[in-house]
Amino acid sequence: MPVVFDEVVEKVNDAAREVEADKGASPVLVAVVREFQSKLAKAERKADDGVPAHDSVMELEQAGDSAKAAAEADAGLSGPARDSVLAAHLAICQLKAGA
Repeated sequence: MPVVFDEVVEKVNDAAREVEADKGASPVLVAVVREFQSKLAKAERKADDGVPAHDSVMELEQAGDSAKAAAEADAGLSGPARDSVLAAHLAICQLKAGA
């Protein structure tokens, strides 16, 4: 079943909530996840009938790559927060791939 943009929105917002609430999350990770969420908001504004533009998906994927790398490098991050960032990254990758 293909990943729809709504799933990406849900996963990115979940990741942002988890990271913001995690006392062990580094300020760098928090900033990177906020940027991921900012790119999501931009993609939502540019979406046409719920379908994000190609350029928006590419920007969102790049922000997701950064968030994934930051989450994996953050030793103080809890498992659930890390998992939520990885799930958001996977969702945007699947959307891009049309999976």
